[in-house]
Amino acid sequence: MPHWLVIDLEATTDEGGWPVTEMEIIEIGATLVDRTGREQDHFQRFVKPTRRPLLTPFCRELTHITQANIDAAQPLSEVWPAFERWLAQHQTRLEGWASWGDYDRKQLLQEWQRLQLDSALSRVPHMNLKQRFAKARRLERPLGLNGALQLAGMQFTGQQHRALEDARNTARLLPLVLPL
Repeated sequence: MPHWLVIDLEATTDEGGWPVTEMEIIEIGATLVDRTGREQDHFQRFVKPTRRPLLTPFCRELTHITQANIDAAQPLSEVWPAFERWLAQHQTRLEGWASWGDYDRKQLLQEWQRLQLDSALSRVPHMNLKQRFAKARRLERPLGLNGALQLAGMQFTGQQHRALEDARNTARLLPLVLPL
C-alpha cells in the first residue's frame, strides 16, 4: 500500500513574522501515513538554528519550544541526514509528501540549497494540502489547519504549533482529498 509523508516545520520568527529567507528550522515533525491517514511511523527532532540561536519570546510562546530544547539540539546539517536515514526505510512505498500550505516546502528548499544537502524528497511529488482541501471543498480561499479540521468535523488534537502534532493533524485531512 502506498504511503504519504506529511511534514510540518517550526521555525524562528518574531511578532509580525519574518521573511522565509530570515527564518531557520527549529523543529521537524513528520508522520508517515497510509492512504486512510493511519500513522505507520513518525520522526521528530529539534534543530539548533545557527544564524539566530536565541529564540524570541514570541517564538517560544507560539511554539512552546524552550531555549533549552534548542540549545541541546543539533544543527540542521546533522539532523537532516538522520531524517534521510529514517526516510530511506520507507522510500519504496512513498507516493509523495504533503504539507499544510507551501511554507514548509519553500523553507526546506532554501535550507537544502544553503547547506548543500541532498534530499530524497526533492525527487518525490509535493502536495500543498491547504490548496487541495480548499479546492475539494470548493472554498473561495484556503483555511488555516484548525478551520479545515473544524469544517471536516474534527478537533485539533495535541499542542498547536508543534511540528509533529501539526503534521499528525494535517495527515487527518489527507484521506479527504486523495482520490480513492
